[in-house]
Amino acid sequence: MADTDNTLVKDLIEAGIHFGQRSSAWNPKMNRYIYDRRNGIHIIDIKETVKGLLLAKRFLTKVVADGKDVCFVGTKRQAKDILEERAKDVGMHRVTERWLGGMLTNFRTIRTRLKRLEELEAIEQDDNFASYSKKMESQLRREMTKIRRNLDGVRAMDKLPGALVVIDVKREMTAIREARKLGIPTIALIDTDGDPDVVDIPIPGNDDSMRSIDVVIRELCKAIADGKQGRSLNVAASQSSDGEEAGQPRRRSRRAQYSADATNPVRDGQADEPAAAATEN
Repeated sequence: MADTDNTLVKDLIEAGIHFGQRSSAWNPKMNRYIYDRRNGIHIIDIKETVKGLLLAKRFLTKVVADGKDVCFVGTKRQAKDILEERAKDVGMHRVTERWLGGMLTNFRTIRTRLKRLEELEAIEQDDNFASYSKKMESQLRREMTKIRRNLDGVRAMDKLPGALVVIDVKREMTAIREARKLGIPTIALIDTDGDPDVVDIPIPGNDDSMRSIDVVIRELCKAIADGKQGRSLNVAASQSSDGEEAGQPRRRSRRAQYSADATNPVRDGQADEPAAAATEN
């Protein structure tokens, strides 16, 4: 376990996750996560980074094991490809192009747009828009491309996620506000210019470096993979329990038991409590 922690710390340092923003652009609320200032740059306390990352991993494992999904949000250039690859590998949702207002708070409308995407893809597969005019075909293809670009990462999200993982709170504030409004827990990789109070689990670190983003998302996805294994075990245990209950002989209700025993003499001259209560009534 210690070797694993040491390897994680080494990976984080090599990725430059401890390099914050210029000290002139800092958010004072991040002061508790700052170790020092060098050459006008804030240095993030790596211990606080590891603490936040481990807390986030434990939380995500539990969330996923309980049967809920996670949605990753990172629309900045440095995060897009990383989220696309790693979130897809663990079967989780991601938003990497643009956060559409109401994606959580107006979830029903988003599902309607995804249904429209399915309709357009069905038309394309059926006759490749051959039954439409050139002008209409062009419009439909543009519509399909736009919906796919913005919503393809959440097309399998048929219910609200159990947690939101965000890269750069300043950039993704709309997503964070919607999650907070609905009570969805939020986790964020947050630089020294961000506000840690707007998320539930802050992971202080450089959110501009592709390497630091990759290390954090890699670790969180490992936790999600562990949670999915736990989810499978929970389902198997539940099915086994249901099977055992199904094999048990059906218990007679207490009412039926008392009815059947009503003709028997009362032992030791005393009645059962429910029968006595019924007599008094």
